[in-house]
Amino acid sequence: MIENTKVILGRITFNPEIMGGRACIRGMRITVALVLKLLASDMTIDEILTEYPDLELEDIQASLNYAALLADEKVYSFEEKVA
Repeated sequence: MIENTKVILGRITFNPEIMGGRACIRGMRITVALVLKLLASDMTIDEILTEYPDLELEDIQASLNYAALLADEKVYSFEEKVA
């Protein structure tokens, strides 16, 4: 289970005036999606922090935890009833 969800999500912000309301890091124009794409492209955390000096380690951790929360959504299937 993800601990400190409130703290994690406190770093993830949504503002329609910034990046069209997409999930961003602390109100900056750095999206959670960008952070995840950088990690997926094999950039190290240190490389990301060097390339984006406004980011903090906790922002990267929050991005990963936010993605984990989204991936944990439940999927329900409904069988179509034929009358």
